[in-house]
Amino acid sequence: MKTQYYTASSLDGFIATDDHSLDWLFSLADINQSSYPEFIEQVGAIAMGSSTYEWMLRNADTIKAQMGSPWPYTQPAWVFSHRTLPTISGENIHYVQGDVCEHHERMVKSANGKNLWIVGGGDFAAQFYDAGLLDELIIQVGSVTLGKGQPIFPRRVLSPALRLRSVQQMGEGMVELRYDVIYALV
Repeated sequence: MKTQYYTASSLDGFIATDDHSLDWLFSLADINQSSYPEFIEQVGAIAMGSSTYEWMLRNADTIKAQMGSPWPYTQPAWVFSHRTLPTISGENIHYVQGDVCEHHERMVKSANGKNLWIVGGGDFAAQFYDAGLLDELIIQVGSVTLGKGQPIFPRRVLSPALRLRSVQQMGEGMVELRYDVIYALV
């Protein structure tokens, strides 16, 4: 069981534009030709930040066209926010507040031996890193630059904290990098 940050990034290190748009990503690759189908099979629970959740709500039609459903997850999900968000009825979504540490054990237990996926939001994923809870980064780097936007991982992480485990080309527009997170013993 791992806590994983699986995301896509532009070549210059942004996961989304300033207004949280992912339009740049959809033209680069077919999700079925990526590692996503295999990855999602190993996910037992999801943690998501509010910006990603709200983007999903605003782009439900695009998500449905790409994934077959406006809420494409069957796994239980935890959406973190300090404010009240619109809910999606009929889905196994827990709306929570507070530090990621407060909810991590419950999410891991709910994953039932599978992985916990940190969805979207570089700062959100970095909160798991700060708490010593992040095990792996899986980053698909696209052959575009955005110039500015939402950074992939807005933390200073110096060697040997990330150990490159694999590199895989995905078509002509993407490459996937997998890193193990190594925490220094204090």
